[in-house]
Amino acid sequence: MPSTNILSNLFVTLYNSESRRKRSCIVLPTSKLAIEVLKTLQKYEYVGEFEHIDDKRGGKFKIELLAKINKCGAISPRFKVKSGEYYKWEHVYLPAYYKGILVVTTNHGVMSHHDASNKRIGGFLIGYAY
Repeated sequence: MPSTNILSNLFVTLYNSESRRKRSCIVLPTSKLAIEVLKTLQKYEYVGEFEHIDDKRGGKFKIELLAKINKCGAISPRFKVKSGEYYKWEHVYLPAYYKGILVVTTNHGVMSHHDASNKRIGGFLIGYAY
């Protein structure tokens, strides 16, 4: 099996399906990190309900789309961010202040940069959506 970047694949499939105005999409393969990223996107209403299907071959997600994503993507390499530096990265990846989210992985789990900033914790940038 070729090595794939699961997060990059997730964001690309979401973006392509949204731009084609589809109501749902299927993403494969899956990972625990991808589940947490989807929960974060769901919390901010970028995606609707999603279902994890274990097919014994890496699994797949069936994701309901809400037509809310204009652009999204994985951030590679995963940049390390301190708690006070989120504004700098917002400027790089997001179109305007408080428009969209940066997805951050921290010691306290995967969350948006808004939550991480409020909790004053740093982490690694793994993706963005707006």
